[in-house]
Amino acid sequence: MSFVTRAKTIRGFSLIELLIVVAIILVIAAIAIPSMLRARMAANESSAAASIRQISRAEFAYYTAYQDIGYASSLSVLSGPAVACTASSTTACLIDATLGSGQKSGYNFQLTGALPVGSMNTAFVAGAAPVAFNQTGVRDFCSVSDGVLRAQVGSTGDVPPTDVNICSGFPAVQ
Repeated sequence: MSFVTRAKTIRGFSLIELLIVVAIILVIAAIAIPSMLRARMAANESSAAASIRQISRAEFAYYTAYQDIGYASSLSVLSGPAVACTASSTTACLIDATLGSGQKSGYNFQLTGALPVGSMNTAFVAGAAPVAFNQTGVRDFCSVSDGVLRAQVGSTGDVPPTDVNICSGFPAVQ
């Protein structure tokens, strides 16, 4: 069997067939990737809303445990070390250390004790804003001492709300 005859019997894919397969894969990827990114943003927003609710519940527990202080003044007070946390008025161990660091699931979080009467915080504002607007999320979340979760569409460069009046102006989440 000569080389020419043997070359004709070996079959493979032509360049056109390979290009068609690559084009089909690219079309499928172009359809799937935006859906995946929207799903990731929705998951981040859901996590942020749940985290704000968790912070609010932790604030109510802190207020009950430390009535002479009132509400906690920061996330680090509600949190504590990741390992061997001992509850006190400065490290209450009510939220996990990741949330206590101020960033989780593509969102920045902030907690502010507000309206101090003497040395007692009589209110709080827990807020969340996306780290990268339109990539990790599009809504800002907050809650004040009434415990209602509020949200509104944010914009590039937003920071978590830290003012009771600003947060109270957000529409309530159902």
